[in-house]
Amino acid sequence: MLHWIHLTVQKLKEALNVLLYQSMNHVVLYTVVIVVLLIWLGTRRNPLLAFLEIGRELLRSYKFLLIIAGMISVLTLNKYELQIERKMHLGSDFTSFIFGLEGHFVEYVQQLFYSPWLTPIIVFFYIFMLQSVLAASLGVYLLDKNRVMLYATCYTIMIVYAVAIPFYLYFPVNEVWSYAPAGVRFTMLDVFPRFEQEYRPLSGLNNCFPSLHTAISVSTAILAYRSGNRRWMVITTVSAVMIVFGIFYLGIHWLTDMLGGTLLAVLSTSAAVQLAKLTLRSGEESLAVRSRATDVQ
Repeated sequence: MLHWIHLTVQKLKEALNVLLYQSMNHVVLYTVVIVVLLIWLGTRRNPLLAFLEIGRELLRSYKFLLIIAGMISVLTLNKYELQIERKMHLGSDFTSFIFGLEGHFVEYVQQLFYSPWLTPIIVFFYIFMLQSVLAASLGVYLLDKNRVMLYATCYTIMIVYAVAIPFYLYFPVNEVWSYAPAGVRFTMLDVFPRFEQEYRPLSGLNNCFPSLHTAISVSTAILAYRSGNRRWMVITTVSAVMIVFGIFYLGIHWLTDMLGGTLLAVLSTSAAVQLAKLTLRSGEESLAVRSRATDVQ
């Protein structure tokens, strides 16, 4: 009986993995669903209203339109970073230097925490939650009428990528699992076997320092704390903790990458909030835009 239950659970897990990770089209589709769900959880309002609100914001503020254009430009540059890197033919590799600094830290984390039941959870957070929480943040702040945090989120994205891209070009560090002396296994493939074919074109093997997964997830949590929306604080904090833990569990990032990403998150969010306030200061309503969540809680 127990053996039959175990086989049934295993088959269900395999079917779910195929459903979620069959292709990047599936990842995009389920990401949209998760974004809608997160906006509802963060605001308890109709998520579709966020699309109406972003249209209103674009119409009422040319500054927001310029910020969105700048954010898209930076993300587009990141998309072509791998092509730029190949054309530059720099040939540098600082992986051994990083390994010399921290040794087998990631291997110890894997040995201590690895469990077959935990892997699908970690992969889910790594693949889906980074972009889902980031996109949902915009919807949450739109529905909360919190323009400071809305603008700050956009500025944070621009700053994080603008700082990270030069490091990826001139300070390349390979993922931990790909460096044999580190003794780390790439556990992502246990759940997402086609990761290298489907996801790898979006992220180079040597784009490790600083960790974007750390920088973005920690940034969204910091901004959520500053927003006053308690539900969103909880959601973004849980996501950030799982993602930061996951970069080690999956054997992707070094401890140095995480520290660099955390520092980048702290500095970028601080600068982004100040930029948001400066942007809104010139006659565009009050800066102290209170979160709707703060009002109702």
